[in-house]
Order: sequence, then C-alpha cells, then structure tokens
Amino acid sequence: MAVSVSASFPTNFSAPSSSGKRCKYVGQSVRALPIRILWVGKKRSRGVQLVFDEYIEKLKLYCNVDDVQIRSNPKNARDWRVQVEDEDNSVMNLIRSNDWVVLLDERGQDIGSEEMAELLGDAGNTGASGLSFCIGGPYGHGRQLRERANLCIKLSSMADDTMLYAVPFVGASWSWTILKGQKYHH
Repeated sequence: MAVSVSASFPTNFSAPSSSGKRCKYVGQSVRALPIRILWVGKKRSRGVQLVFDEYIEKLKLYCNVDDVQIRSNPKNARDWRVQVEDEDNSVMNLIRSNDWVVLLDERGQDIGSEEMAELLGDAGNTGASGLSFCIGGPYGHGRQLRERANLCIKLSSMADDTMLYAVPFVGASWSWTILKGQKYHH
C-alpha cells in the first residue's frame, strides 16, 4: 500500500529523561514501519556479521528489515571531503522521499532502550512508509544527509568503528519488545 506523504516530518525528537520512565507506547498498537539499515563501509567481519544477522532475524518478528551496504569511497577519491560527498550521494539515492531518516552519529542525541522504543513508535505515527537508519563511513555523514535527516542519534560514545557501531544499533532496535510490553532487560 503506497502512502503519499508531504515533507512535513517531525524534525526533532525529544527523548524523555532516562529516569526509568516507561515508554509511552507500551501496550498500545504501534504501526511497524519497514526498517532499512543503510551503512557505508567494507564488508563486515564474519563474527560481526553473525551477531548482526542474529538480531536482524529477531527484528523480523516485528517488521521487515533490509540491511544495505554502501561501498566506502565509491569513486576512490584521495580527498576525504570528496569521499564523504560521494558516499553522501550514494546514500541519498537510496532514501525515498517518504522515509523517516535517522542518522547514527557520534555527535547525535544519546538515547537508551526506552527512548529507542519511543523513536520506533513516533516514526510509525509520522505517516512515513519506511524508517531508514543511516550509518556513515569513516569520515561520517555528508551535508545532504544531515539536512535530510529527521533525527540524529548516537548509541554509544565508545563505538568509533562503523562496523562495530552496527552491533549496538541492532541490539537497541530490539526495543520492539518494550513496545509490545514484553520483558526486555531481564
């Protein structure tokens, strides 16, 4: 079913405090948007890919999930700024006009599991037809993508390798269990 959406997406997500507040959507019906994980980088190592695949399979119990790799430095640019621009163009070509776009970035808003659950619920209420999570290459995201994004989050201050950054992300995406009122932490 196609949904026609204007470009009036919420531009800022105000995550609740991490004071133990329950997710506002617990026990409610939440529209599950298909998720696309658009990540720039080299092929994942076998171990990282195994962990990633395990969480992707769990996520597929709640929504459709596509894992899309974008080759880092697609035109073999020598200048890092040109590399970022080329990667930015490659990612932008994959984002649909009615996607809700979330950047994963070290400078993004720090959120926890409950806030991730609310993000999933909020995105389902926007009228968007999909949820695209974008993980940048070694030099981060480009200008176009930063301007297009509806939200910029970070999941860990420690993750500096984009391949490793994907693992806590898919683990946090398991926040669907919170939305469904299922046990999450224990």
